Amino acid sequence: MNHQAIEHCGQLLWLLPDKSIYWPAQRALLVADVHIGKAASYRALHQPVPRGTTEANFARLDALLEAYDCESLIVLGDFLHARTARAPATLARLHAWRERHQDLKIVLIRGNHDRNAGDPPASLNIEVQDEPWILGPFALQHEPKAHPTHPVLAGHVHPVFVLRGKARQRLRLPCFLIDAQVSLLPAFGEFTGGWEVTPAGTSQVYLAGAGRVWPL
Repeated sequence: MNHQAIEHCGQLLWLLPDKSIYWPAQRALLVADVHIGKAASYRALHQPVPRGTTEANFARLDALLEAYDCESLIVLGDFLHARTARAPATLARLHAWRERHQDLKIVLIRGNHDRNAGDPPASLNIEVQDEPWILGPFALQHEPKAHPTHPVLAGHVHPVFVLRGKARQRLRLPCFLIDAQVSLLPAFGEFTGGWEVTPAGTSQVYLAGAGRVWPL
């Protein structure tokens, strides 16, 4: 997999094309905004949305966990989309996926959707933490709010950057926004949308697309 290695706050981080970060020193895979069950929630409202997004999320996680030496998976909030994500069929898929990774430590930092959906069932053996969760030099959070003493890695925003070409050509890509105070991960989940970011002078944008990550 083509990743972009960066040094951030004294740590080597690999920005991965599949909208996640691998932290070698911690043997940890970081993702944000998985939103399991989001499409099912919309279908419950009789909205015509894609099927198979939950299985696609799990397949992508499987591929990442196989490709990288991961001791833990850290979710920076919004693991489940809503209470409708606790439907029996969705939970059955989630349990089947967890059984394939029984030895993996999973830590969920509660996001706004997690507070609405409720914590994952105890049978999934997922450690749940309130933000901020301090690990190494970082404050791991869902909300992109500055921490008084630690640089932040966060989600919530679903950042995207729009490349503009000639004749109104536009290419909208998920991105990582790396900053000394608050850095953002793109949304990992399928069918999550995005919010266009405009980097400040101190921020570096890394685009994710076409199987690679590259600096803007």
